[in-house]
Amino acid sequence: MPKNATSAPPSRGFTIIEMSVVLVVIALIVGAAAVGRDLYRSARAERFSSDFVQAWLLAYDRFVAGTGTVPGDSFDNPTGLVAGGTNRFVCDLDLQNAMLAAGVTLPEGRGEGLANRYVYQDARGNPQDVRVCVGAVDWAEPAGSVGSFALRPRNVMRFEGLTPSLAATLDAKLDGRVDPLRGRFREVGRQNALSTPTPPQPWSADDRANLGGGTNPDDQVALVQGYLRMSQ
Repeated sequence: MPKNATSAPPSRGFTIIEMSVVLVVIALIVGAAAVGRDLYRSARAERFSSDFVQAWLLAYDRFVAGTGTVPGDSFDNPTGLVAGGTNRFVCDLDLQNAMLAAGVTLPEGRGEGLANRYVYQDARGNPQDVRVCVGAVDWAEPAGSVGSFALRPRNVMRFEGLTPSLAATLDAKLDGRVDPLRGRFREVGRQNALSTPTPPQPWSADDRANLGGGTNPDDQVALVQGYLRMSQ
């Protein structure tokens, strides 16, 4: 029988070359998204470090230089520890008023009355609120021999409301590596560890964890707290 001139041509599938091109394009798009996300996190951490962390370190040092003591300590009989002892913290208006009374200019923070707070967006686009306080805690330091540690009281800044990725990035920036048990920047509750696990342990959560548990990717990211040891 003669062929129908109006019949549709036989269908043709993708060739291996065409499928390879599509896969390469998809890989490039995914890679670009990952690079963009990493650049965003890096820029966010850099801004947080310079605009907030370093600003509060400078304010603290100016307070000590101007008063000869640390916030909350006795002027007549100083102990050298914030608030006069360990596990006592000066926060919010008490911290800000102490700085202002000593003639120290406050970091910008979130504005008047909220200078010790900083707002940023996490990797999921949710707003997070960081709060800084100053205090003193027991701090594990090398003692006597390699691998031996002892607890000594040290003044610290406590940063609350950090996402795990921001905490790890700040840790690497301050200490040159990510280690929540050692260095100048440590995770709250692990600053007094007297043994060092091998290999070094990560922070106790990552950005895949949710604050309230569960697996919903739209929920708020789990948060951690960090201690930054002061030089005085």
